[in-house]
Amino acid sequence: MVKVLFVCMGNICRSPTAEGVFRHLVKQAKADDLITIDSAGTHAYHVGEKPDARSLSTAQSRNIDMTKQRARRVDVTDFEEFDHILAMDKSNHQQLMDICPPHLKYKVELFMSYGSEFDETEVPDPYYGGARGFDHVFDLVEDASRGLINKLMTK
Repeated sequence: MVKVLFVCMGNICRSPTAEGVFRHLVKQAKADDLITIDSAGTHAYHVGEKPDARSLSTAQSRNIDMTKQRARRVDVTDFEEFDHILAMDKSNHQQLMDICPPHLKYKVELFMSYGSEFDETEVPDPYYGGARGFDHVFDLVEDASRGLINKLMTK
């Protein structure tokens, strides 16, 4: 069993999107019994909340169900529990590295390092933008998710 954790700042836009999209694609690949998926935030702003309504709306338009997800904050035990801890941007990557035990730092990566269709190295935060930002986040996340699935399935 491989365990994957997606991380952004508040765990209501980018990381739950990554969790939802990745879960959807893993299920399509019939690998959902091989991969455990979760998401979290580096900050506790939204603990217990559903994903942002715009994320939910964009997910629904793409036939992805994220309605059961709830925000949580990264815990130091996550570094032991998860095999891949994927940050949405460099700031969250650094925050994860700051709290990660030294012997587990190899698990923390930028999620977009698995993408191949876009030039972006980070998933931008769509929170203060319009609907187009959420669509772009979904496109980026789908690309990186496909790359990650390919990596995990060829191990």
